[in-house]
Amino acid sequence: MEAILKLNSFINSIVWGPWMCAFLVGTGVYLTFLLGFPQIRYFALSFKYALSKSARKGQGAEGTISPFAALATALASTVGSGNIAGVATAIHLGGPGAMFWMWVSAVFGMATKMVEVTLATRFREKDELGNWRGGTMYVLKAATGQKWLAWLFALFAGLASFGIGNMTQANSAAGAVNLGFNVPPLYTAIALAVLTGLVIIGGLKSIANVTTILIPLMCLFYIIGGVVLFATHIAQMPAAFKAVFYYAFHDPMALPGAIAGWSVRQALIKGVARGIFSNEAGLGSAPMVHCTAITDHPVRQGTMGIFEVFLDTIVICTITGMSIIATGTLTGYPELSGAQLTLTAFKTLWGETGIIFLAISLALFAYSTVLGWYWYGETGLTYVFGLKIIPVYKFLWIVCIILGGWGGSQFLHNIWDLADTLNGLMAIPNLIALWWVSGEVRRLVRDFDAKRSRGELV
Repeated sequence: MEAILKLNSFINSIVWGPWMCAFLVGTGVYLTFLLGFPQIRYFALSFKYALSKSARKGQGAEGTISPFAALATALASTVGSGNIAGVATAIHLGGPGAMFWMWVSAVFGMATKMVEVTLATRFREKDELGNWRGGTMYVLKAATGQKWLAWLFALFAGLASFGIGNMTQANSAAGAVNLGFNVPPLYTAIALAVLTGLVIIGGLKSIANVTTILIPLMCLFYIIGGVVLFATHIAQMPAAFKAVFYYAFHDPMALPGAIAGWSVRQALIKGVARGIFSNEAGLGSAPMVHCTAITDHPVRQGTMGIFEVFLDTIVICTITGMSIIATGTLTGYPELSGAQLTLTAFKTLWGETGIIFLAISLALFAYSTVLGWYWYGETGLTYVFGLKIIPVYKFLWIVCIILGGWGGSQFLHNIWDLADTLNGLMAIPNLIALWWVSGEVRRLVRDFDAKRSRGELV
């Protein structure tokens, strides 16, 4: 096990190193210019469509679930415990400037996510049971002919799902409930496994039925809490935002109470990495559910990716990061990191009630991620092993939830490191596909714009 962890550490330093972060953001920059800044041109459209009645029904004849249901299920996986614990860790390691670079990665990530979703919808296929399947593996197979690369992506996705989408989330949920309500982690793990089993047994439509209700409620719950905290610290907000922008380019060690190790380089790397890890733009995960939407054009569903990244990083992650900075928690408690840092920020506002608020938020975020990532893992493994793997996969998914919730901190740390590496490995074939098939995306965007200008599409 020690040898495996050492090997994993070496691979992780490559797949999440500066060059990989540059590749991820650089792809977003390339696609932004290639498509004429789609995150700006389609920004209003993405909001209008995401909140429209037609998104709840779908436009077109083909697809499995509504566009809104696909968006909600994708958000279920992106809006997870990383929005609370991960953001806090990035700021703890990189200083206030990390928040700025998180925003930068999100702006270009909107273009990346839009293209990922568009391509997945364009090259989706029906499986033997009549369900729509899609994602990077199908794009690579159909558009590039690189079946070996498609197989690798599918395998990485299937394996990563057990870590980042299952055991780490179950552990976060169990820890949060124990913190807020003093419930033993094993009890929470069993309850989470039962609740998950009742949903995934019905497949994608069952997952979508839950996420379309759960996601709006849990996001609204956290946003309201953040707005209240901002309002009570309104006097500190200008200085907090100033620190974010200033220390993104200046030595953060000049900040009173600075933590040893802060630097502009660390702020950039940690901010970009956490932004990508949070909204998953460039990893190729969310397109696996977006492509199942009932839609009349691939680009229309692609615009949902813009909304997804905006809500996840620009809204949810910002609430976490600015709460920590504005309340003085970042420099006032240098020994804290992760969820404990966010917890302390909310505790300054509501005392023990703040602990309960964050415990509920963490548990809901973690549970939704378990549901969303289930579909990603199933899609990846069915591509590799065929539909016969589904019953086995469901069983293993439930077992891993219990193991994850029950496991100790060192167990969680090892699983998180392995999952982190697998996520990075997913990104490599996905980014290759985005560059390889970028010409097809440009054609699809031009076709979408032309049909909208002629009135053929609204």
